[in-house]
Amino acid sequence: MKLQLLGLIALLMSPFVHAQNWKPAKPVTIIVPWAAGGSTDQVTRLTAAELEKHLGQKVVIVNQPGASGSIGTKSALEAPKDGHTWTAGAAQDLGVYRALGMLETNITDWHLFLSVANVPLVGVNPNTPYKTMKDLLDDAKKRPGQVTVGATLASTSHFFPALIEKASGVKFKYVSYEGLAPRMNAILGGHVDLTDSNLTQKGKVEAGQLRFLAIATEKRHPEMPSVPTLKELGVNVVFDVNRGIMAPKGTPADVIAKLGASCAAAAKEPEFAKAMSLQGTDVRYMDRAAYTRWLKEADELNRVIAKDLGLLKR
Repeated sequence: MKLQLLGLIALLMSPFVHAQNWKPAKPVTIIVPWAAGGSTDQVTRLTAAELEKHLGQKVVIVNQPGASGSIGTKSALEAPKDGHTWTAGAAQDLGVYRALGMLETNITDWHLFLSVANVPLVGVNPNTPYKTMKDLLDDAKKRPGQVTVGATLASTSHFFPALIEKASGVKFKYVSYEGLAPRMNAILGGHVDLTDSNLTQKGKVEAGQLRFLAIATEKRHPEMPSVPTLKELGVNVVFDVNRGIMAPKGTPADVIAKLGASCAAAAKEPEFAKAMSLQGTDVRYMDRAAYTRWLKEADELNRVIAKDLGLLKR
């Protein structure tokens, strides 16, 4: 009886053990659907370096920007489902692509892993007259539709300032750029008045190239304690951008198990958290079930914003 029981346990355990032992047969590609040099690109490269330790194979980053991130996402969705092509980015965008008629996909088409989060800040060129968030909002009220915002239209960088508009009763003028890197070039060059930014850009603040006016956290962030929250300034907006690794449905179960285990292991590494912190990014590990639940809530908020902006197609 004891031998039969041990045999049954071994049989039940063998698929799990096999799943954990899957190894990629060639380098893994992670498609970043944004330009090189932006925050998604930066944090994904750090994640890739950590995943290489657990996968035993090279992880290659391929940037495919365009159409608010939907081009690279579509490319990953249509790639062979052999476990060697994933994508990375803000999972909040998945529901947005479908709602806006940009790409026929949503969270049910993907397995979602990990979670690293950037909290957006309001960033301006220091040559602007805006010393405080009040300065900016006062001017926007006096000149509706004239204060320019660099944003990637129909993405989180568009939705964040739209929430500020809604909460403060102002109206901005949007200028579209594909990703944070070109948006930062625009703000540093004085081509737009403000843009959403995050703590990956704090070096530019310290160098006097950029000024942070407010942050969208519940409490002030320890990395930039002098920057007030929007809430304490009377603008009731709390927002963050969660990024992760995504593998399309249809990817073999043993690959999914290995990827999940690798992401969980990476999230526990103190050096990984430290490296992310230096990029102004928090590691907020969620397993697949928790990440999916969180994303469903985020989707509801995004649909409301898209409707307010007149972008909702379905």
